[in-house]
Amino acid sequence: MNKNWKSSITTSVDGKPHLYGYDLTQMAGNYSFSDTIYLALTGNLPDQPSSKMFESILTIAIDHGIETPSAVAARIVYSGGNSVNTAVAAGVMALGEWHGGAIEKSMEIISKAAADNTDASDLVNNFKAKGERVAGFGHRLYDVDPRTQRLLEIAHELGFKGKYVAKALEIEAALSSESKALPLNIDGIIAALLLEMGLDQKVGKGVFIIARTPGLVAHVVEEAIKEKPFRRLSEEEVEYDGPRPRELPKNKN
Repeated sequence: MNKNWKSSITTSVDGKPHLYGYDLTQMAGNYSFSDTIYLALTGNLPDQPSSKMFESILTIAIDHGIETPSAVAARIVYSGGNSVNTAVAAGVMALGEWHGGAIEKSMEIISKAAADNTDASDLVNNFKAKGERVAGFGHRLYDVDPRTQRLLEIAHELGFKGKYVAKALEIEAALSSESKALPLNIDGIIAALLLEMGLDQKVGKGVFIIARTPGLVAHVVEEAIKEKPFRRLSEEEVEYDGPRPRELPKNKN
């Protein structure tokens, strides 16, 4: 009999949960959470270099301040009287093209450029001609993203500074020669490193969501413990630029 739902990810064997065939009760205490995440996303346990590289990615992306759209969204939603899970979900929903959501697209760009051996200047000019942004480059705060620099150091140590990282750095150089500094940002370096590790492009956004969710939980819990409910912008933070008071037209009825 054919069943409607099929999955090769998880099942129960002799009453114990197994993830891609590995007994989770045996993995507990022997493998790290990041190793288990890697297994869940790829179907395989990481080797030692991949384990350290993947854990470094998750660690460095766990949070980036209360000012980010995801943290603001999570805290505001909790402040309105919602549950922790609703508030954290709101924070995750705030992750998008401009905030942690460009990894998949960046993986696509870097992968194709490396496969075709596309000249970085030609790639940049192509995007510029179409009026499109090259995903994974540029940052509101940084001329050089310190998170990227640290991941590059680790990638060099572990042997992950391969063709995808090289292509990403070529694109960064080409972009920065065209205008103001547009650094390889956290999305871009994660994209290149996931490609170096052989991960599918479809996991790109998910990796950032996994990394950032603990930070969002921390923000929501801090909001619950330290702040009063119903946060709102103060009048001093808002400038009205709409019409001045005006007379209503006479009622036509």
